Amino acid sequence: MNKLLAPRDAFGKELVDIGEINSDLFVLSGDLGGATKINGFENKFPSRFLNTGIAEQNMISMAAGLERMGYVPVVSTFCCFAPGRVYDQIRQSISYSNSNVKIMSTHPGLAVGMDGAIHQSLDDLALMRALPNFVVLAPSDEIETRKAVKWAIDYKGPVYIRIGRKECANCFDANCEFELGKSYTLKEGNDITLIAHGSMVPIIIDAAKELVNHNIDARIISFPFIKPADRKAIIKASKETKGIITAEDHFLNGGLFSVISEITASECPCIVKGVGINDTFGESGNPDELYEKYGLTVQNIVEKALEITES
Repeated sequence: MNKLLAPRDAFGKELVDIGEINSDLFVLSGDLGGATKINGFENKFPSRFLNTGIAEQNMISMAAGLERMGYVPVVSTFCCFAPGRVYDQIRQSISYSNSNVKIMSTHPGLAVGMDGAIHQSLDDLALMRALPNFVVLAPSDEIETRKAVKWAIDYKGPVYIRIGRKECANCFDANCEFELGKSYTLKEGNDITLIAHGSMVPIIIDAAKELVNHNIDARIISFPFIKPADRKAIIKASKETKGIITAEDHFLNGGLFSVISEITASECPCIVKGVGINDTFGESGNPDELYEKYGLTVQNIVEKALEITES
């Protein structure tokens, strides 16, 4: 796997490409265009771009109004601000009304690093998947992010996309068709299933390689659709392997671990262990060191796999 663009860079480039062919696309920024990489759209299509300033609540309301005028609005800011600061506006003006608004937020999780706990959004997926009508996405690399953005703009209805800040090794197949509620099996395996989204996908790939040394054949699944979830793939994994391990740069409560646990508990019980942030805030630090401290590591995944397969 080769390092390519950070997902946020891929997001910015994809918006420009779509803007060339879709004159209804309208982008709103909460004064963070440089960081979220949407300045390219502003430069190319200034009449379809609005910097609302640090007024995120108003930005959501403006997006809802633009949707009524026939535009396809894309709201872009940091995950800690949308949904973090604007949940009421999202709930009332977009979710309740089933508005065709796309919220595409960057800088999630501990990967934000030095910005610290107040900027490390670890609850955004939990918040957004609780809302009716929303589709919730957390793509991994450049390719998956581009496909998610294009899919979301073509889809009729509200969508939330969590877009990574840090560079991510390329692991998604460019030839795959991106489909509503579909996960992607990157490697088949019969002993254990590893499921992740976002920046944790390359880590479960590395964990699967390490597990070979323990004679464990791991299935690897990239899981971009948090809602609706790929129930078929989860049930299949629960039946065909000894257990499932989820990995996410997010709280375990309400995130991918909760999604998988809810489905297996109701339809096909199996052992599910989660690698993620366990009911605590993060802190300021180097992203790699934070991942190590909070257990978002190959070693932690391997240990949990051994606990399941050796029990």
